Amino acid sequence: MMRNSSFSNIASILLTTSLVLVLVTYNVSARPATFLEDFRVTWSDSHIRQIEGGRAIQLLLDRNSGCGFASKKQYLFGRVSMKIKLVPGDSAGTVTAFYMNSDTNTVRDELDFEFLGNRTGQPYTVQTNIYAHGKGDREQRVNLWFDPAAAFHTYSILWNHHHIVFYVDDVPIRVYKNNEAKGIPYPTRQPMGVYSTLWEADDWATRGGLEKIDWSKAPFLAYYRDFDIEGCGVPGPANCAANRANWWEGTAYQALTALEYRRYKWVRMNHMIYDYCTDKSRNPVPPPECVAGY
Repeated sequence: MMRNSSFSNIASILLTTSLVLVLVTYNVSARPATFLEDFRVTWSDSHIRQIEGGRAIQLLLDRNSGCGFASKKQYLFGRVSMKIKLVPGDSAGTVTAFYMNSDTNTVRDELDFEFLGNRTGQPYTVQTNIYAHGKGDREQRVNLWFDPAAAFHTYSILWNHHHIVFYVDDVPIRVYKNNEAKGIPYPTRQPMGVYSTLWEADDWATRGGLEKIDWSKAPFLAYYRDFDIEGCGVPGPANCAANRANWWEGTAYQALTALEYRRYKWVRMNHMIYDYCTDKSRNPVPPPECVAGY
């Protein structure tokens, strides 16, 4: 028994050491991100308040300013997620955004969650968009099936060599496949930072700009917590992004599971209100990624 116990202890130590080495080698996050350690304020720091020891923050929008923050590092492939509680009540004209951006101009890559405010009693709309090699205009809109201002919900972006998936509480609402082999742009070369903003956009955000912001309801508040970034940090080991052993590149993450696909179809059938692929006024000929399939 002593011999078996010793062997077990040694094996456990070796396994733990191996895991640590893997995490260090490929620069994969081994802990939950915190605002203090992993993010910086990008504008109007007076409108961002840290709470819960930096594990959560409050964003504020008033007549003077909105605000924003960003990760200190950029990442090339991986998964990012945050729990967000959106602006409650009459939030028309406000936009709460959570996105990834390469911070480049003409060849920008970007993956967007934009939460479009509403008049009280109307559903909250989430708009997603994808920029690849400088080309965007790939908007889709989904009405959320719950009140995202009543409690925290998890919003995630999975980005690997096979596809990009936007998740709401583990329910996929958008999939963009890597069809580079067919000549369709896909973000594979530029690392992206993680960003969030709360700002006023009543010229377009709510019912195409028909519903204006009611400043008598200000300040508008949104809350973030449980930041999670798992990916290849840049700068970091050069071989990380190409390593197919990263968990997000594994077989289980190369396509939707059967359950995920059923949930995805349910969202698109029951809650999607706009898809650029089917907008004949904008795209008389469907864009190539729409023909290639999701």
